[in-house]
Amino acid sequence: MRAGALRHQIWVKSPTITTDDNAEVTTTWGTVMVCWAAIEPLRGREWFSSGMENSDITARGWIRYYSGIEPTMQVYFGSRTFEIVSVVDAGERNRELELRLRELVHT
Repeated sequence: MRAGALRHQIWVKSPTITTDDNAEVTTTWGTVMVCWAAIEPLRGREWFSSGMENSDITARGWIRYYSGIEPTMQVYFGSRTFEIVSVVDAGERNRELELRLRELVHT
């Protein structure tokens, strides 16, 4: 992976679920790491060729390898929030991770 491609600063956050005395569940997001990434939206052809199983993936990201990144986490990039759909260790070489992302739309 070329260092120049990692031009987007992202925050990877993990959920912490707590229950209060009234049995109300609250999810808070704590920062696991801040790193540089390459984030790109899927182009039209990739979107249509991805098939039904991946039709909700809206972007891909690449970061240097970091153990512990899981699909339960979220990526914060500027004012955008992405849910991690899958994490792929490219080539199983522990050098870089490909993150398949779904953008969360805030209403």
